[in-house]
Amino acid sequence: MSASDNAPVNAPAGSSGGGPGPGPANEAGPGRPGAAVPFRTAADATGAPASATPVRTGADELGAPPRTAADGPAAPLRTAAELRALSRAPGERRAVVMTMGALHEGHATLIRAARDRVGPYGQVVVTVFVNPLQFGAGEDLDRYPRTLEADLETAWEAGADAVFAPAAEEVYPGGEPQVRLSAGPMGERLEGAHRPGHFDGMLTVVAKLLHLTAPDLALYGQKDAQQLALIRRMVRDLDFPVEIVGVETVREADGLALSSRNRYLSAIDRAAALGLSRALFAAREAAPLGPAAARKAARETLAARAARRAGGALGGPGAPGDLDALGTPDGFGVPDGPCAPDGPGAPDGPGASDASAVRGGPSLVLDYLALVDPADFTEVPDDYTGEAVLAVAAKVGTTRLIDNVLLEFGAER
Repeated sequence: MSASDNAPVNAPAGSSGGGPGPGPANEAGPGRPGAAVPFRTAADATGAPASATPVRTGADELGAPPRTAADGPAAPLRTAAELRALSRAPGERRAVVMTMGALHEGHATLIRAARDRVGPYGQVVVTVFVNPLQFGAGEDLDRYPRTLEADLETAWEAGADAVFAPAAEEVYPGGEPQVRLSAGPMGERLEGAHRPGHFDGMLTVVAKLLHLTAPDLALYGQKDAQQLALIRRMVRDLDFPVEIVGVETVREADGLALSSRNRYLSAIDRAAALGLSRALFAAREAAPLGPAAARKAARETLAARAARRAGGALGGPGAPGDLDALGTPDGFGVPDGPCAPDGPGAPDGPGASDASAVRGGPSLVLDYLALVDPADFTEVPDDYTGEAVLAVAAKVGTTRLIDNVLLEFGAER
């Protein structure tokens, strides 16, 4: 779904996701009577050369004619009834990849991972739905990019068997639902503090799509770490019969986490944005020394880059090396546009103090840098052992970016 990074919070960016728009209404398509289901091989999913040889799968047992790797994408499924009619042989595993559209290589990686998980005889369903419940005050739902035709091509080439792209009226008949899921305190921290109610809407639609697609496993990107953690928690707490799989963040060659939003960065903004991934990588190098060392490495990396950028911008020798000495820029913590301002429920602990006093140069404003327990996204103590997430969010120019890295503390070395 790409919740936190798939909303128009910073640049219409297709933000790491996009939405269902008007699409082809061909009579032939998976789930339609007489339609050919586009099952593919694992080789196809990994980018191997296409073969004209028909790929036969478990669907053949149900009488569906095989598709060839040279065939184009089928029309999207638009209704729950069409989705339920999608051919599925006994014992065949189904994986789902949920998106808000505007698909890019990060989404394609998820789809390929899903294909690898279920194998050539499994089934991969991609959902494309711009969820209105995830848009808060000041977030323009109508401006969210809809690129369904291109999304179908991307999904097909990555190995998807079907794309479910329903209208809002299909997902929420009768209007927005009266009963919704609550993300609880975990959904009010970090990203939730900046976008109140966002995670409630995300969990509500994820729960609904899990019911509609009935998958054996669902894959989500680690880049949206808080979203992934909340989905895992929901599945565990509410006993959903599905395996949740996290897929490693896809990065560009310079280390910047892949996002549709990156296209909105100027050259200067992109140079500033690299401070985020550099800080995370520095923390990873320092992780064997413990949480305190990891935090310090990340903070010092941000401070050093801020000092270099401030010095260059001002024509002086540089800026102080301590984060808290960099000062608070105008509007800090109150992102422009669709980002929600800081308010009640803002995170406590080191992450909160960082968010009130850090600037990474003229064009980077940090919302938070926090080392948290992935089980509940609370800040971990300095003597913590086990897996943790170092999460960062910042506004670079007019674009808001998020990133994170998984760290392991206390492991033998």
